[in-house]
Amino acid sequence: MSQKGRLRRKMGVKLDKLFDSFTNNTIFKDKNVLQSNYNPDTIPHRDKQIKQVASILAPVLRLEKPSNLFIYGKTGTGKTLSIQYIRDKLLERASKQETPLIIEYINCKLKKIADTEYRIFAELIRKLGHDIPSTGLPTNQVYQRFIEIIDKKKQILVIILDEIDQAVKKIEGNFLYNLMRLNSELTKSQIVLIGISNDLTFLDHLDPRVKSSLSEEEIVFPPYNAPQLQDILRERAASAFKKDVICEGVLGKCAAYAAREHGDARRALDLLRIAGELVERDENNKVTLEYIDKANEKIEKDKILDIVSTQPKQFQLTLMAIILLTESQKNQQIMTGDVYHVYEDLCSRTATEPLTQRRVGDIIAEFDMLGLINAKVVSKGRYGRMREIKLFISDILLSKVKDILKESLGLT
Repeated sequence: MSQKGRLRRKMGVKLDKLFDSFTNNTIFKDKNVLQSNYNPDTIPHRDKQIKQVASILAPVLRLEKPSNLFIYGKTGTGKTLSIQYIRDKLLERASKQETPLIIEYINCKLKKIADTEYRIFAELIRKLGHDIPSTGLPTNQVYQRFIEIIDKKKQILVIILDEIDQAVKKIEGNFLYNLMRLNSELTKSQIVLIGISNDLTFLDHLDPRVKSSLSEEEIVFPPYNAPQLQDILRERAASAFKKDVICEGVLGKCAAYAAREHGDARRALDLLRIAGELVERDENNKVTLEYIDKANEKIEKDKILDIVSTQPKQFQLTLMAIILLTESQKNQQIMTGDVYHVYEDLCSRTATEPLTQRRVGDIIAEFDMLGLINAKVVSKGRYGRMREIKLFISDILLSKVKDILKESLGLT
């Protein structure tokens, strides 16, 4: 056997041993329990909110149109999980009593599904079991096709738009007005809208005409506190891990990290899952406090890159402006007005219509909330109050972030 062949064989033996350790010595019993798409049988500490939502939507079981509903809350506060739980219960009850009820869910953060009005309605049409091209038809034809499909008989269609604020940012609020206006054209069926958003103020930016057409009720999901997060982790960990794998204090530390992140249960579950994966890679059999710290560091890096790559173009332009200013004005104060001037230049270079300075200020506030920057309000005397901005992206990640922005914006 040649030296190359011996090396390949040796590497193959090493990989076999590695795969054996993962398949034969796993610390997990069912890792899916810790995934974000897992639907548990119970949703701890959300009884009040679930009852409120169910009370508002219950009239659909009598084929009566309830108010449109908007649900707010930070990431990981159980909004989507609770709505999906109520949806399943409503559909189960409707099936038993033979009530013609349809409930369709769309995640507005997904690209090529909710980035244009056309695509949202095309996706709804496909979910209703009909074919339509992804692009190419006049929008009014898509509307007409949608009306023909749902108005064949008396029924209620509930449309859940998750992260609805993302769709509004991409395609403006008129599509909400057009969606609600369809009810006046329907003779047999009716449409109910449920919007889910992390942004408690996004409706405030809509045209008053659009907002008045919604006739909405609102429910806010508060953040989980640390003891509540521990309850959630304890329940999931019992199903996810084998016995005696989780060391003392681990669940408390996960809960403490997540409580700092606006009470984010998804963050707590991700921490525990990733810590378990890191334990397995090290061929250990206990999840210790040290692995929670390692998992937290890994999540921070992944979160920033994910945020940067998925934000709309205007957000990316604003962030690029902050980065360029930080690099060119080291150790100098960066104010909102400075960012806006660089932002305008970037808009010109990328053939983008610039937003107003006030709207860019709103975007900067969102970056502060996401932890990408620190924006401190300072007084400038007779010039008013402005934000002093400091970039909070580590040097290790900054080059990756710039590469993502340059590619997405077409900058050289």
